[in-house]
Amino acid sequence: MVKKKIIDKTRIRRINGGFAFIPHRFLTGGFLSDLSPDQLLLYFFLVLAADRYGLSFYSYDKICSLLEFNLDQYVEARCALIKKDLIAFDGTVFQVLALPEAPPKSGRQRAHPLGQIAQNLFKEVGA
Repeated sequence: MVKKKIIDKTRIRRINGGFAFIPHRFLTGGFLSDLSPDQLLLYFFLVLAADRYGLSFYSYDKICSLLEFNLDQYVEARCALIKKDLIAFDGTVFQVLALPEAPPKSGRQRAHPLGQIAQNLFKEVGA
């Protein structure tokens, strides 16, 4: 087992002002590997934009501008995240939801490259 130690004690991450987190189960539970790159980017954006209740209200044009999505990419990613029970959307406000028990069966067979990189990184640091 790798013994962990803080490398830079002056730069330890803390929640100050904002509130964004991704549960470790997002990686280990198969949610990450179930998302396309556009879905993953939109999900991470919504997590970063959300308050402590998971709520955010960015407009589609602002999201498309920031993520460099066209309207079709945005709508497809948003609808997929809703179908996968990761977010709710009422036409104005987004809510990032608590993770469901397991990702729905989507038919995606191959691992997402970012998921593989993250898994390798966690193995290296002994997490």
